[in-house]
Amino acid sequence: MPGMYAIVIVLFALSLILLLIALGHALAVGRHWRARRHFHAAHRGAWMLVFLLSAALSAGLALAIRSYRLLTAEAQIATLSARQLEPQRYAVRIDLPDGTHRSAELRGDEWQLDAHVIKWTPRAVALGAQPLYRIDRLESRYRNAAQAQTTPPSIVPLGDDSILDLWQLKQDFPRWLPWIDADYGSAAYLPLVDGGDYTAAISASGGLIARPADTQTAEKIKASGW
Repeated sequence: MPGMYAIVIVLFALSLILLLIALGHALAVGRHWRARRHFHAAHRGAWMLVFLLSAALSAGLALAIRSYRLLTAEAQIATLSARQLEPQRYAVRIDLPDGTHRSAELRGDEWQLDAHVIKWTPRAVALGAQPLYRIDRLESRYRNAAQAQTTPPSIVPLGDDSILDLWQLKQDFPRWLPWIDADYGSAAYLPLVDGGDYTAAISASGGLIARPADTQTAEKIKASGW
């Protein structure tokens, strides 16, 4: 993701430059105060606060974007395998594009993968901004609606532990990020079958797609009556 890394590096570099400018104003505040030019000291102090705030915002935006990935075309985002332990109880392994994997136990009839998707305004797109996505979590589903109402699903968090989350910032402070046009969640699910292998992909429009990874899994899903 060279484009994403470039954006993050530029934002951190901008934050450093703004911080250095703020430091220059802080030194000027000291000089003016010692010379009893209090008005000039207050003026420089105001600019110091402006640049400090801008540096903080730039660094915060870099941290918020860092946990997301660029979405330029349909991309495979995970592979999953399932092994049945007992009825409605499965051992599941999920492998992610960065080489990491998670193993977990899911209780239910189906698995579901969720992701957060960020899209930009037309003006931002014209400047080269591309959609972003971040895998959020893996969870189980119950096919029977009555059981789903009384039995909590198994949930496996998959998102990065970031101090700032761009998706959450947009939810909490929508006016702060006017260049984000759409921020939404997407999910895809398939039945859990013993020995099942699956792939999960995300389309260029931001929708998640779940598929059997082989014909054997496809036949087992069909035999399950799904």
